[in-house]
Amino acid sequence: MRALVTGGAGFLGSHLVDRLLVEGHDVDVVDDLSSGSLSNLAAARAEAGGRLHVHTLDVRSPQLVDLLARRRPDVAVHVVAPSPGAGPRTVVELATVGTVNLLEAAHGCGTEKVVVALDATALYGEVPSKELPVREGQPFAPMTIGGVAERAVADLLAQYRSEHELEYTALALSTVFGPRQLPTRGVVVGLLVAAAEGKPATLPGDERQTRDLLYVDDAVDALVRATTRGSGLVVNVGTGVQTSFRDLHRMCCGDLAPPPVVGAAEAGLPPRFALSPVRARIHLGWAPWTPLADGIEATRRALRP
Repeated sequence: MRALVTGGAGFLGSHLVDRLLVEGHDVDVVDDLSSGSLSNLAAARAEAGGRLHVHTLDVRSPQLVDLLARRRPDVAVHVVAPSPGAGPRTVVELATVGTVNLLEAAHGCGTEKVVVALDATALYGEVPSKELPVREGQPFAPMTIGGVAERAVADLLAQYRSEHELEYTALALSTVFGPRQLPTRGVVVGLLVAAAEGKPATLPGDERQTRDLLYVDDAVDALVRATTRGSGLVVNVGTGVQTSFRDLHRMCCGDLAPPPVVGAAEAGLPPRFALSPVRARIHLGWAPWTPLADGIEATRRALRP
């Protein structure tokens, strides 16, 4: 299989590239390197030989159509995420213009399927506690510009399938963490870095907030499975378990760490959140397998010099 991965030099994308190469696939990476880094692909580039090609390109560029026409991937996996602090225009354009550009290119060159990673927390918005963990029947109710753009992406995928018979699977991912993630992009890595430096950690909001924390290898496994399964569906990918920021601080920093600094909560994101993995088990044959403590320890080891 030849796979194209947009955002393939980023945190999640680079782990996906590693997995695809290990399985023997040829991989094309598209990344403008605005938030990704070639260092994330250093091992892959050294070991893959001619099976890995990296293209420094913005997914919104018309050149993407020409690239897919030349490379003709069997499947495209779209894991582009905006840089920290990106403005509303950039966020919306990456999600909508970037996705349409990819769908047009995939349709034009005969790509069999597109798999897209969505941010479930932004997509679903605030859900009543009694309806957690969230199932796929829950209406999308985004409260941020990014969430609105994610909902538009889901609609675009369904429309291209209806009009052009272009298959897709959209994975609504919970809070993914792991090695290579920047401290500014993930609460787990931020806490671990603070602990390593002996500084008080800063939490993004109240200690009672909860998130569904998914180790990156588990998320990658779902993405790979989605290349051949779950067509025409939005599938939630999470553990179904809520972890409070208070408990997460204890796990990352230890019981004797100084009390955390409570910073501003991320605007528009829910105070409590978790995803049901039931549909993922049925349609992808997927279930999370990495215990939270093991994922945290693996991330901590990766941070050591």
